[in-house]
Amino acid sequence: MRVGLGYDSHRFAPGRRLVLGGVPIPYPLGLAGHSDADAVAHAVADALLGAAALGDIGRHFPPTDPRWRDADSLQLLGKVAALLADRGLRPRHVDVTVVTEAPAIAPYAEEMRRRLAGVLGLAVEAVSVKGKSNEGLGWIGRGEGLAAFAVALVDEAR
Repeated sequence: MRVGLGYDSHRFAPGRRLVLGGVPIPYPLGLAGHSDADAVAHAVADALLGAAALGDIGRHFPPTDPRWRDADSLQLLGKVAALLADRGLRPRHVDVTVVTEAPAIAPYAEEMRRRLAGVLGLAVEAVSVKGKSNEGLGWIGRGEGLAAFAVALVDEAR
């Protein structure tokens, strides 16, 4: 078995839609980024890539490449899962924490779990998504953006 840790953060930006874990969330600001800036999907991708010792999401989907402009990050996550499968590895469990003052994550967590599980070929029970406040501290506390942390357990496919 292998374990990987992933992290991603993005600033809030006007004129963008907010998508986390593949779920569109009604909020007046989206996240700035080259793709759809889905910090949850990006953190999970980095956790999986880390567990497989395959670098990070920027190595595989560089923000300088126009192919990934406004890309659906769940599709990128599917490509990461395929990279692991090509190396005889499969995800077994994913745990995600989203740190933000707003929006609240709890109302969308179950749908995020379902969408992430579907892309990764996991049971919903093998995916955890939760939200935490930064208690008003730092750039997250000031509402400038959000961050996502993920850990993934990967083992050899049989």
